[in-house]
Amino acid sequence: MSSVTLARPTSAIPRHAWKWIPNHWLLLATLLAALGVGAGTGLEPLQAMAGAAVVGLVVFIWMRPALGAYLLIGVTPLIVGVSRGVAVPLLRPNEVLVLLIGFALVTRRLAQLRAGRFPMLRLDRVEVSMLLLAIFSSVVPLTWMTLRQQPITTDDLLYGLVLWKYLGLYVLVRMSVSTEAQIRRCLWIAVAAASVVAVLAILQSLQLFGVPRLLATYFVPFGYDGSMDAFAARGSSTLALPAATADLMVYNLAIVSGLWMQSRRHRPLLACAAGLLVVGALSAGEFSSAIGLVVAVVCIAAVTNSAGLLKIFVPTGLIGSLVLQPVLAARLSGFQSVSGLPTSWTGRLQNLQAYFWPQLLSDWNFLLGVRPSARIPAPEQVSGYVWIESGYTWLLWGGGIPLLASFVFFVVATAKRGWDAARRNSGARSVAGIATFVAVIVTTVLMTFDPHLTYRGSADLMFALIALTTAGLKRPGTSDDQINRDARAKEVRT
Repeated sequence: MSSVTLARPTSAIPRHAWKWIPNHWLLLATLLAALGVGAGTGLEPLQAMAGAAVVGLVVFIWMRPALGAYLLIGVTPLIVGVSRGVAVPLLRPNEVLVLLIGFALVTRRLAQLRAGRFPMLRLDRVEVSMLLLAIFSSVVPLTWMTLRQQPITTDDLLYGLVLWKYLGLYVLVRMSVSTEAQIRRCLWIAVAAASVVAVLAILQSLQLFGVPRLLATYFVPFGYDGSMDAFAARGSSTLALPAATADLMVYNLAIVSGLWMQSRRHRPLLACAAGLLVVGALSAGEFSSAIGLVVAVVCIAAVTNSAGLLKIFVPTGLIGSLVLQPVLAARLSGFQSVSGLPTSWTGRLQNLQAYFWPQLLSDWNFLLGVRPSARIPAPEQVSGYVWIESGYTWLLWGGGIPLLASFVFFVVATAKRGWDAARRNSGARSVAGIATFVAVIVTTVLMTFDPHLTYRGSADLMFALIALTTAGLKRPGTSDDQINRDARAKEVRT
């Protein structure tokens, strides 16, 4: 990535930004919003209150854009597991939040543009890799399906939008965060939200205090109605997906490690958080999660050039194993089957062999993919679908060799950005770099098992961390830089 210079903080709206919006239009818009909320109160009180909340959220983000990043990072893990269509058709509540924050930040940025001046779009290698991922997971396979006269379903459209959503989230964090203090605040908010998720996951896995039933009521995985008792005994928490919950714990463990190395004052609190996150990751009851935890610890030691944190991780892991002994024993009992392997492993392989690999390997489908949708309807299954339980198979299925190559490019570019930010910076940006490097490498390893790149909740945090490594930095070559250089050249000539 090219060298960067610190951009002007945008934590509050500059005075000159408002002059591009005539005062009478701003007053008229405010009055209309107030009248609309007032009129709605007598008709639909709940909808009117929701509308007032939306207007208030937009106003607050206009005043303090960093609030958008705080909400995205802090609220998403707590609501991401709620089913689609609860608030808005086809959307999860966290996706509605992304749209609202995006509307506020984009309209704010448009209001600040000077007449006749628009920012130049200059992408670095990380952003190019994200754009390629989004294009090759949506535009290319959908075009290929159209040419083959294959029916495009709603599932295909929704899956095709996933990586665009994460690209948009990355952009929103870059737009809203501009100072070192704001980056640090985002990191602490992420750890706080993950700690809440961890507590619920632990209680869920141990079947305590009615938490499993509570989570099954509001956070429904794949239409889960309480009949999947084995699934309920694993820590899916508010993400409604055990593997995603474990990923979230691992990524935040990297944040805690970075904060630990920079702050002695908060070490007791960080030690408690680290222990909670390790136990929370193990509560997911996933073999892949245990592998991810080990990979994360190795990556943390490598990028920080310190093995001292192992003094915390290893004892905590042992204690967590004792606390979660019932959960781990249930998972390990799978090795006592006739085949010697857990049924989840043999079932995963059978599904790939029966539903996905034959179609993928026929008619050269692996070149440009089969379709964006990563699941096939299967009425005989409890959930009604069979998912692709192999991340690299999913890449070939959803976009073929171009999508697989884009993912490799993404891994190289983002891992390098995280490593450079961790080793060449100090403070909060360095912590974000540590967490980015760990998240990307762990995701790359765990893609062997599942498409962790797009796991709800954990993927949201990973793309936010990537944005935080360069938040507030402006690359040379933007329109302002060019104008300044032209002005200096004109002064020299005169």
